[in-house]
Amino acid sequence: MVFGMATSKITITLPDDQVEEIRGLVAAGRAANISAFVTHAVGVALYDAAGWREMLADALGQTGGPLTKKERDWADALLSPRQRRRSSGKGKAA
Repeated sequence: MVFGMATSKITITLPDDQVEEIRGLVAAGRAANISAFVTHAVGVALYDAAGWREMLADALGQTGGPLTKKERDWADALLSPRQRRRSSGKGKAA
């Protein structure tokens, strides 16, 4: 962290097992404290997300440009975190 960097205190909710794993890392000296661990994890996730955005933009640029509304709707439906409907089993190998 850079000294003088603006910070905000927030509340997050994590599964108990993840909290215990983080506490274990802190106790073992692998992280300075829980806040430092979470700050690092968020930084890694943001860097990763930026990389994916850049890769997607590059791929779209090489294959015809931005997605159409129909393509975006299809991708959103496929990648939606909502629980997917159960398939009827058709087309699946035994």
